[in-house]
Amino acid sequence: MTTVLIVDDQHLQRYGFRILLESVPETDVVGEAAHGAEAVRKAAELRPDVVLMDVRMPGMDGIEATRRIVASGGRSRILVLTTFDVDEYVHAALRAGASGFLLKDARPEELLAGIRAVAAGDAVIAPALTRRILDEYARYRPVRPGDPAEDPRLGTLTEREREILEAVGRGWTNGEIAAHFVLSESTVKTHVGRVLAKIGARDRVQAVIFAYDIGLARPHEG
Repeated sequence: MTTVLIVDDQHLQRYGFRILLESVPETDVVGEAAHGAEAVRKAAELRPDVVLMDVRMPGMDGIEATRRIVASGGRSRILVLTTFDVDEYVHAALRAGASGFLLKDARPEELLAGIRAVAAGDAVIAPALTRRILDEYARYRPVRPGDPAEDPRLGTLTEREREILEAVGRGWTNGEIAAHFVLSESTVKTHVGRVLAKIGARDRVQAVIFAYDIGLARPHEG
């Protein structure tokens, strides 16, 4: 059972999400919040597995709420729901610690799968959307110049793990990585887990940001 907190300033939107989530046995809606401050309070009180977080809300927005929830060190993981496929706030949400992004017009099965993935510690951004989001991220926060090898965390990676990190930074799925390096998907998953642990990344999304920040991945790489 995955517990979920729904955060959105529109009552009808929250109602629609609740109806969907309560229609399946594997999710349990433990609460709702209409703005960021309420989301932070209820996340601390209810400790949901996943917070469905709207971005644009009056008062404290979803970005600041995400930052505070993640900084609290609690168990909750944030799945941001955005109206546009490239939102000017997405790069900020990445920095704040969001674990994934879905469009509000995603199909019900996509939302449910996204919640399951985030609860399991994975990211839920489709590769094409990952690339568009990260292009936008790079536009707002240009990659700093310099040799990626200067970052000491890279020195902890094996040659294969560094290759895996580069591939993750390009937005490749585990299946794409497995096909490229002629590995099984289970082996790739193991490598990704080790990379996350060594670089101190919370999840796959944060690994991508790390790759961008040190210059290991750049916009428009395929």
